[in-house]
Amino acid sequence: MRKLLIVTTLLFATILISAIYCSDDAEADGIGKITATPYLLDKVKADEWLLIDVRSPQEYADGHIPGAINMPHEQIDEYVEQLSDARDKPIIIYCRSGRRAIMAMQILEQQAFTDVNHLEGDMLGWTEAGLPVNKLAM
Repeated sequence: MRKLLIVTTLLFATILISAIYCSDDAEADGIGKITATPYLLDKVKADEWLLIDVRSPQEYADGHIPGAINMPHEQIDEYVEQLSDARDKPIIIYCRSGRRAIMAMQILEQQAFTDVNHLEGDMLGWTEAGLPVNKLAM
């Protein structure tokens, strides 16, 4: 009986420590992450979330997430005034694989945007998940 109590206590402690470690790790980079799901489309369509594609205009034209607006990452600081109404609104940013999205997020956070998030998996993850993509006729 005593062995069972010890094993149970150790198992519980291990689970508790793992849960604490995982939650700290997810918040350590200071970046909110949103998973690629149809739920995101519903929030964007309802105008509750703002979805920003920071890839080049050509990449955006070749295929983007429905409802996304294109603001190339190297010009994101030029859009800050235009985005001022969304300062407290959840903003989800994505690029092809993550690098440009992180740079754009840092700029918006420096400009006091309070709810800036990264789309986990970016455009690559979105298309791999088989979620809808819009293309512009050129």
